[in-house]
Amino acid sequence: MLPFRVFLDNVEVNRVIVDTNKGSYGFLPRRLDCVAALVPGILTYETKGGTVHYVAVDEGILIKAGGEIQVSVRNAIGGADLGKLRQSIEQEFRNLDEKERFARKAVAKLESEFIQNIKKLREEE
Repeated sequence: MLPFRVFLDNVEVNRVIVDTNKGSYGFLPRRLDCVAALVPGILTYETKGGTVHYVAVDEGILIKAGGEIQVSVRNAIGGADLGKLRQSIEQEFRNLDEKERFARKAVAKLESEFIQNIKKLREEE
């Protein structure tokens, strides 16, 4: 799950491998229930047909309860081929960097205007 939509809903999964703040862990259907903090990395899952899929994930949380695993992350990029997945991640990071620069400029401008308005109010007193 992502903050704004469900990224993937697959009920035919044999195993899941994720990177956590304590290392890499694999989850099989009979594993004990648990919660894990995820770090940015590659989530790997294998479907019933034996096909392995890769999803690049940002930080988040994994909850394993019964036969169900739920993963909630800030951002995810899916792709079956690791080479193409790497290219997608690099492009996404470039886009995010540009958006972050724009947002920082906007926040800096707002802060500057706010400070100037406070100075004007104090001068009027």
